[in-house]
Amino acid sequence: MSNNRLIMIVVDALRFETACSHMGFMQHLVEQGKVARYEVKSEVPSLSRPLYETILTGTPPLVHGIVGNGVVRLSTQESLFHLARRSGKTTAAAAYYWVSELYNHAPFRHGVDRIQLAKDAPIENGLFYFEDHYPDSHLFAEAQWLVSEKNPDFLYIHPMNVDDDGHKFTANSVQYRNRVLATDALLALTLPKWMDLGYDIIVTADHGMTVDGNHGGNTTNDRHVPLFIASKKVKPIVQNQIVSQLQMAPLACHLLGIHPSEAMVPLLIPGLVD
Repeated sequence: MSNNRLIMIVVDALRFETACSHMGFMQHLVEQGKVARYEVKSEVPSLSRPLYETILTGTPPLVHGIVGNGVVRLSTQESLFHLARRSGKTTAAAAYYWVSELYNHAPFRHGVDRIQLAKDAPIENGLFYFEDHYPDSHLFAEAQWLVSEKNPDFLYIHPMNVDDDGHKFTANSVQYRNRVLATDALLALTLPKWMDLGYDIIVTADHGMTVDGNHGGNTTNDRHVPLFIASKKVKPIVQNQIVSQLQMAPLACHLLGIHPSEAMVPLLIPGLVD
């Protein structure tokens, strides 16, 4: 039985094609019948801040209003953090500071908001970084600290180094591909421990990355990202049909055992266990 606890990992700018070719550990979990794999089509514009909000609220940019990276304000929607707290669950995040600006405080106060513990806020315990090159290895260590010390029911993890290398070197670069390999290695060190603790796991991305070293448009490389799910509530097979990114929030609600918001679309993702 599921413990109705979830760790959601959003690897910034991890495009579907590279995830399939370079995430050997994740593919190993697929082949061993532990994880389901999907292809997700993101909303547009395929930019970070709008899609953080889409993933966490289940609403498109035209509804939630975060239509570009320059829109700096708190969310007006019911996020997974809000819904989890309302259901009596505990929340945490190890993430880029834009996530704090969406759900805890905007604008981000560098001297105050870096470490947020035991807060009466949607994200109860948050560790937020504000440099794109902040090491993913440090972020996963902080996520492990949150698991060990705070034992959250819902933990959101958001590493940035894949996006950073994509912008610096393009998606068609050794650096981008090697960074995806490094991310896969971090997942190999942490996911088995978290799965043993009874967590369901989602690994996905906000958007992809192009050979121009950018994103925001309507191409497959901009929009198509992976979705890996480790849960007894989902059949551990490769699904061939493309899934809307609007399914991510209601899927998370399903795994957490909480009611989705009225703004979320119905959960129609294939492969759910009855």
